[in-house]
Amino acid sequence: MHHARSEEVSALLFFSSVFLHLFSALGSEIINGKKADEKSMQYMASVQNNKKHTCGGFLVSKDFVMTAAHCRFENPKSLSVVLGTHDLRKENKKMRYGVKMICRHPAFKEVANGNDIMLLKLSKKVPLGNKKPIKLIPLPIQKLNLEENEICSVAGWGPTEPGKSGYVNELQVLDVPIINKDKCQKLWRRTLKNVICTGGYKAKSGICQGDSGGPLVCNESAVGIVSFNNNNSCKYPDVPNVYTDISQFLPWITDILKKKKCKG
Repeated sequence: MHHARSEEVSALLFFSSVFLHLFSALGSEIINGKKADEKSMQYMASVQNNKKHTCGGFLVSKDFVMTAAHCRFENPKSLSVVLGTHDLRKENKKMRYGVKMICRHPAFKEVANGNDIMLLKLSKKVPLGNKKPIKLIPLPIQKLNLEENEICSVAGWGPTEPGKSGYVNELQVLDVPIINKDKCQKLWRRTLKNVICTGGYKAKSGICQGDSGGPLVCNESAVGIVSFNNNNSCKYPDVPNVYTDISQFLPWITDILKKKKCKG
């Protein structure tokens, strides 16, 4: 692992204390985004610890939500997932689902080394249908070949301005361009495994503190998971934002969704 810029790599949320001297707690604050339409992105999930928004996520089957592994949840009993609203002030008991099982990728150790992906098994199946306010988002069916400058979107409940803490009640969405992987690695000055790079670089908008685990959406499919950022500057970073490439983990995902249990 190349350590030249390890101090600049930031886990987007909770991280183990042994790495605190290298990593600060960061997230996907949506800087200069816009309010998401209530009838769009109905797969979005607010993953909550003790009923407080902690990470973003997205519904990939009737009973599984995908998020980032660096959201270091250990006790399913304290977790819940809110689905069916973009405004967290409108949440009610019917929208809240318990978490039965935490399936963190077994190779995940630290956010900078990749494998930043996790599945949460819900305590009950989510009711779906044309008249329901909750939808699934498709995943890639094969490894991706995204075009440079292709426009995708990312969403979250993180604060909308750098330096602010907590979260906003209304889901924010932002369009971001895909950045060439080789260019991304040169800017980060390190090898980046199984990731997608977008936005942030030379931009006035991007992801930063506050939220994490939300999807990078291209052509109406979830292709990435918000993973890490440069903690030196949230609004005008000198490196791209980095997402887990979901297509690199399809066998692991498929096995869990099929067997309804974590894969070792």
